[in-house]
Amino acid sequence: MADIALTEANANADLATRAEITRRAGRGDARFHFLTLAAAAMVLLIFIGVIVSLVIGAAPAIRAFGLSFLSSSAWDPTDDQFGGLPSIYGTLITSVLSMLVAVPVGIGIAIFLTELCPRMLRRPIGIAIELLAGIPSIIYGIWGLFVFAPWFQEHVQQPIIDATDGIPVIGSLFSGPPYGIGVFTAGLIISIMILPFISAVTRDVFETVPAMLKEAAYGLGCTTWEVMWRVVLPYARTGVVGGAMLALGRALGETMAVTFVIGNAHKIHASLFAPGTTISATIANEFTEATSKLYSSSLIFMGLILFFITFIVLAGAQLMLRRMERQAGVK
Repeated sequence: MADIALTEANANADLATRAEITRRAGRGDARFHFLTLAAAAMVLLIFIGVIVSLVIGAAPAIRAFGLSFLSSSAWDPTDDQFGGLPSIYGTLITSVLSMLVAVPVGIGIAIFLTELCPRMLRRPIGIAIELLAGIPSIIYGIWGLFVFAPWFQEHVQQPIIDATDGIPVIGSLFSGPPYGIGVFTAGLIISIMILPFISAVTRDVFETVPAMLKEAAYGLGCTTWEVMWRVVLPYARTGVVGGAMLALGRALGETMAVTFVIGNAHKIHASLFAPGTTISATIANEFTEATSKLYSSSLIFMGLILFFITFIVLAGAQLMLRRMERQAGVK
């Protein structure tokens, strides 16, 4: 009887110990859940705080100009007349130009590193490309102004202007004197800056493609081009688009490098070689000179516009990615 009682006592003690462990684990899970919820809520609060602060700062300009600010090209600080159309136009054009250059080059780099590059060179080349992301944007701006722009003016702009002179539409896109700096130059500099984002993300996505799929395609007699175009890219298209959208977000908000090479002219020209400006470059150049309340408010208003442009682009990218996932049958 004593042994039975002792056994029951030990069993009860074990049950009590397990119950205590379970309670402690439950309290730990509750604390962890609270901390993660607080972190997520903090991000949301910061997001709302940024919007509210921008709206409050831009309120005088919104009351003064309204939606006409988006369609006006006026920029006269002496008379407090401001319009954001040239800056919005420059932001969109430079971003589009940079993506047109960086996306195919970045995908090409990823294909080379994953399929064609000798194994001993993959790591050095990959590291060299990723190191481009660590160079400060002001360094890109200085290099673009003093090294790239003079070379581009002499060896690229002038030959293109001469070759397209008199051609309808194309001639107007590349007309005018070769300044070296301008909207096209800014787009090229941005494309170099966002190239590491596209190539690194695309390479990582390509490496997730099952080797069995590629081997099966090669076994059927497909060439490397056919394997990449018909197997790898369709399998990894969601990740490729996601990397491109990440780079686009960087391109829309680039400031210092663009400020050095775009020319900072508040005008809209048909020629891509002509000087222009972007929202971020305008803010960086003129915020210290904004002595009047309406002047500073107009700059904040442009910051608010850039915020919404970036938000709309990234939100649209997320919707597009979800649609692509649904079409691919991914739940």
